[in-house]
Amino acid sequence: MIEVTGSPDKLINQGLCGRHHDLARLDFGDGAAGISLFNAEARQLPCLVELVERHPEGSQAFIPLNQVPMMVIVAQDDAGVPVNLRAFLSAPGQSVNLHRGTWHGVLAPFEAPGQHAVVDRFGEGDNLEEHWFETAYTVVRA
Repeated sequence: MIEVTGSPDKLINQGLCGRHHDLARLDFGDGAAGISLFNAEARQLPCLVELVERHPEGSQAFIPLNQVPMMVIVAQDDAGVPVNLRAFLSAPGQSVNLHRGTWHGVLAPFEAPGQHAVVDRFGEGDNLEEHWFETAYTVVRA
């Protein structure tokens, strides 16, 4: 997760702005970092998870612009197959950094539409692998 905790690393802009430095691990096999803006429809519980995806050539960071929490779904990898899915809810305003190759669900703002800045890899080659489940998972409140 990417979030502000504790004191800033440095005060900048005549002491009026605290900089919390280098909070994400950006990792690209090649290519370059790019920033896109996403508008995503709200998700509710129960929520069906029919697929997960991963990006073998670069990490991704999802930064909410409107304080809407996200449902975050991740899975472990077992010889190219996602296993042991986990779902959690981010706090309003909390961002997420998905490391390169991490199986994850699609962008899912919770209970309200979400606007996000997304930092990910731009470049040649296929940077998307999708895995569709034979039987969908259902996320419910614990």
